[in-house]
Amino acid sequence: MTYHFTETFMSPQELQRVLEAGLLSFPLTDFDDQLDFDPRGYAARLDWLQPYGASALFAAGGTGEFFSLEPGEYSQVIRVALDACRGRTPILAGAGGPTRVAIQYAQEAERLGAQGILLLPHYLTEASQEGLIAHVQAVCRSVTFGVVVYNRGACRLTPASLQVLAETCPNLIGFKDGIGDIEKFVAIRQTLGDRFAYLGGLPTAELFAGAYKAMGCPVYSSAVFNFIPKTAMAFYDAHAAGDTATCDRLIRDFFLPYIALRNRGEGYAVSIVKAGAAIVGHSAGPVRPPLSDLKPAEVEELRALIAPLGAQ
Repeated sequence: MTYHFTETFMSPQELQRVLEAGLLSFPLTDFDDQLDFDPRGYAARLDWLQPYGASALFAAGGTGEFFSLEPGEYSQVIRVALDACRGRTPILAGAGGPTRVAIQYAQEAERLGAQGILLLPHYLTEASQEGLIAHVQAVCRSVTFGVVVYNRGACRLTPASLQVLAETCPNLIGFKDGIGDIEKFVAIRQTLGDRFAYLGGLPTAELFAGAYKAMGCPVYSSAVFNFIPKTAMAFYDAHAAGDTATCDRLIRDFFLPYIALRNRGEGYAVSIVKAGAAIVGHSAGPVRPPLSDLKPAEVEELRALIAPLGAQ
């Protein structure tokens, strides 16, 4: 079922329905040559992507370099995203870091009118399951809108922990997997059933889309939507329709060589997307340190990969 987004407010359960179908994506965050946030460029980017029909967008997410934004910029990014997409596409804001900081980001996103948050990892230090449960509970209880937890990095929740969270946090409505542990994901899906919306969140998720669909997770977030939105939607439509021939062709001709190029540098999962956006005429500027941009020869390799896909 497709949810038609017409109102600013969205209950957690309405957000869950949105996240159970369609293509999701993380818009790049635009920076100028001085690495300052470029609100005009960001608004133009969102306006460009609107007609392609993503079900929801994650503003200031991982691909949007949440980790490099200071609090004032974060508010600007979310505000611009909401103004550009209001009444057209639901916006989930990234939120993460230490518990009290994540709460501040979550509350700011709710104050600004976002439809929910993606709770990114707390970063750096390992944590017990009890600690992770307390962290997620504290963030969920600090807001009333929907929360999606991102299982990645230092945040690796078990099925039992997610069961506790499902019982104690009514507004925790989504689980995004960025680990790729098949055994654990199947256990989570079987334990929680339809309690959550399940999202595939491995880098370049198209490569894993078929496997996740077989495990009961048909929805994923696409980074390449940022520069080849027409192709990203064509892949998703083929994936949803069971058109394996089209999916296999795009994986073979584009995604596998793209991933090989992405894997040449640490942090290139973001850098290569910004390079792609620049190639197709929608530059978001450079990445911020500690990330680094692709080398000129790598940009030309990416250009050659994109060219056969045609106009986007």
